[in-house]
Amino acid sequence: MIRRRVAIGLGLGTLLAIGAASTALDIKARKENAWVEHTMEVLEKASELRVLLRQAEAASRGFALTSDEHFISEFQATRDLLPSAWTDLRQLVRDNPGQAERLGQVADVVQRRIALAGELIRRHAAHDRDGLQALAASSAGLTAMTTINQTLNAFTEEERRLLAERAAISRRTGAWLLTIDLAGIGLLLLIAAYLVRRAYLSDRALRSSLSRSQAVATSLEAQALQQRGDLAAAYDELRRSSAILESTFNSMAEGVLVIDPGGTILLSNQAVGQFLGTDVGKTFAEMVVENLFYESDGVTQIPNDELPIARALLGLSFDRREVVVKPTDGRPHFRLMVSGRPLRGSDGAINGAALVYHDVTDVREIERLLQQAQKLDAIGKLTGGVAHDFNNMLTIITGSIEMLIDIVRDRPAAAELAALISRATDRCTELIRHLLAFARKQPLRPRDIDVNATVQDIAKLLRPTLGEQVEIRTSLADEELVAHVDSAQLANAIVNMAINARDAMPDGGKLLLETMSTSLDEAYAAANPGVAPGRYVLVAVSDTGAGMPPEVKNRAFEPFFTTKEAGKGSGLGLSMVYGFVKQSGGHISLYSEERSGTTIRLYLPASRVQQPSEPELEQTLPNGHETILVVEDDPLVRDFVLGQLRGLGYTLLAAAHAAEALSIAEAEPFDLLFTDVIMPGGISGQQLAETIRATRPGLRVLYTSGYTDNAIIENRLLVPDALLLTKPYRRAELAQMVRRALDEAPAAGASPASPAPPPPA
Repeated sequence: MIRRRVAIGLGLGTLLAIGAASTALDIKARKENAWVEHTMEVLEKASELRVLLRQAEAASRGFALTSDEHFISEFQATRDLLPSAWTDLRQLVRDNPGQAERLGQVADVVQRRIALAGELIRRHAAHDRDGLQALAASSAGLTAMTTINQTLNAFTEEERRLLAERAAISRRTGAWLLTIDLAGIGLLLLIAAYLVRRAYLSDRALRSSLSRSQAVATSLEAQALQQRGDLAAAYDELRRSSAILESTFNSMAEGVLVIDPGGTILLSNQAVGQFLGTDVGKTFAEMVVENLFYESDGVTQIPNDELPIARALLGLSFDRREVVVKPTDGRPHFRLMVSGRPLRGSDGAINGAALVYHDVTDVREIERLLQQAQKLDAIGKLTGGVAHDFNNMLTIITGSIEMLIDIVRDRPAAAELAALISRATDRCTELIRHLLAFARKQPLRPRDIDVNATVQDIAKLLRPTLGEQVEIRTSLADEELVAHVDSAQLANAIVNMAINARDAMPDGGKLLLETMSTSLDEAYAAANPGVAPGRYVLVAVSDTGAGMPPEVKNRAFEPFFTTKEAGKGSGLGLSMVYGFVKQSGGHISLYSEERSGTTIRLYLPASRVQQPSEPELEQTLPNGHETILVVEDDPLVRDFVLGQLRGLGYTLLAAAHAAEALSIAEAEPFDLLFTDVIMPGGISGQQLAETIRATRPGLRVLYTSGYTDNAIIENRLLVPDALLLTKPYRRAELAQMVRRALDEAPAAGASPASPAPPPPA
C-alpha cells in the first residue's frame, strides 16, 4: 500500500513539474507570437500608408491630365485618411526608437508632398499655367516622394528582419513546448493505466454499496420532491398574500407615508399621492415646495420644522393633528387628520417615520353647513323671543300714541310730534314682522294656490317697481303647479328677491322667474340638514348681476347682514324669505358666482291633495360601461357624482378644475365630458369643452350648473342646444341625462361655440 502511494506521488510530482515547465514555455510562446503578430501589423500599416500616398499622388496627377472632378473627391478622401494612418503607424512602433526616429524624419516630407499634390490640383483648377510650369520645374514633388519611398523601404526592411528573427525564436520555443507536452502525455498515460486498474478494483466494492444506498437515495428523492412542492405552495400563498396586501394598501381611503431619516419617501399609497402629490423617491423638501401647510384655521401657515413629518423624524408621536394642505399647482385643497410615529431600529435609533393621513374635507364641509343651519336656527329663536317681547311693548306704545294723538289734537306742535312717534312705531312694527318671518313665528295662512298664476301676477307688478332697465322674463311649467303656502308671503318673498336682483344690476340686466315640479331625493336630503325628501314646487329667481363672493354667500340669509350702503337696505329681505320657506316646510338654496349672476330656488311643499297615495314603482335606471371625465370644483358634489356614476357601471376620471381636466384629457381616453359650467381658474365649462374638442372633434359633452337652464341661456354661458343638467338633481335624472348624452350623435352642441360675452356687471 505504501509503495503504491509512493509511486503515485512520484508520478504526480513529475507530472506537475512537466506541467509547470510547459506552462512557462506556453507563456513565452504566446509572447513571441504576439511580437510576430505585432510586426506583421506594422508591415500592414506601412503598406497601407504607402498605398494612400500613391493614391493621393495619382489623384492629383489624374486631375491635372483629365480635369475630371471625381479625382478631387478621391484626393480629398485620401488626404483625410492619411493623418489617422500615420498616427496608427507611429503608435505601433513607439517601443522601437530606431523605427520611430525614421518615421519622425519623414513626417514633414509626407505633409509637404500632400501639400504639393493639393497645390497642383488648385493651380490646375485655376488654369494657372505659369504656376504649373514652375511647380513641374522645381521637381519638389518627385524629390519628396523619393525621400518618402527610401525611408519607408528602410523601415519595411527593418521590420521584415525583426519578423524573421522573432519567427525563428517562436518556432524553437514551439518545438521545446511540443517535446515537453509529449513527455507529459506519456507519463500521464502511465499514471492513467495504473489508476484504471485501481478503479476497476474499487468499482466492484462500490457496486455492492451502491445497491444498499439506492433505496436510501430513492427515499431522499421522494422527500425532496415533497419539500419542493411544499415550498412552491408556500411561495404561491406568499405571492397571493402580497398581492392582497398591496391591493388593500392602494385602495385605502387613508393616505399612508413611510420615509427614511433623510426625508425620502420609501412607501406611499394612491390616497396620499392624491392628497400631497407625492410618490416613492420624492423628498420632504420637494413636498414642501409643491404644497403649503396650514393650521386647522386655514390661515396660519405651519413652519417646516413644525410639520408632522419633521416632528415624527424628531421622535415625537402624535394623533389626529388637523392640517390644511393647499397645493401650489392649483389642485383643490384638503383638510387632513394626521397621525405619526417614529420608526426605531433595534438600537433605539430613529431610522424613519410612518404617517397616516385621513381626509376630513367633506366632514368639515358638512359640519360647516350644519353649524350654519344651527346658527340660523339659534338666531331665529333669539330673534323670535326678542320680537315677541318687543311686540308686547309696541302694543302698549301704539295704543298710547293713538290716545295721545286724540288728546293733543288742538295743539299743533304736540300733534306733529305724536304723529312722528306713530310713524316710527309703524316702522318698528314692520321690522318686527320681518324678524318674526325669519324666526318662523309669523302668522301664516297656508292654502293650496296656483303657483304659475301667482308668479305671473307678480311679474306684472314688478315691471313698474324695478324700472325699464331690468328686463323681466318668465318661464312657467306647462303643468298646473299647486303648492300649500301663504300666497301673500310668497308674493312678498318674490318681491324681496326681485329687489335684491335689481340692486345687483345697477346698469340693468335680466330677471328670470321660473316654476317647475321637482323632487329632492334622500341623497340630497342627507347632504343638506333639515331637508325632507319628496315632491316640491320649485320657484327660481335668477339675475345677471355681479354675483356673490363665497364670504357673502355664506351669510346671505343672516338677519341684518347687508352689503349695501348705509340707509339702502335693512338686511332683512333674504332672511325673511328664508324664514317663510322654512316655516312653510320647504327648502331654499342659493347659487351664485362672481360676475355670473345669482339663482335662488324656493322648494315649496306641493299640495297635499296631489301627494301620491301609493309608493312609486322601482325604476330601472339606464347604465353603461363608457369612460366619463367628471369636472367639478365642489368636493361634496364631485364625490356624490362619482359614487352615483360608479354604481351605474361607468369608468370614471375626476378633475377638480379645468387645468387638471386638460392634463387628464391629454393622457387618458374617455367618451363623455361631464363638466360644471362655471369653475374657478378663469376657464368655464364651455371653454374647456372647446379646448378639448380641438383635438377630439367628436367629443360628447354634458354640462351641469346650479343655475337653471333658462338662466344659463340668458347669461349666454352656453349655446342654446347644449345638454345641461341643473343642480340639484336626482340619481334617475343623472342616469338619464348621461345616457342621453352618450347615445345622441354630436350635433350643434358638439361644434365649438363662439366665446360667450360676459354677463352684465
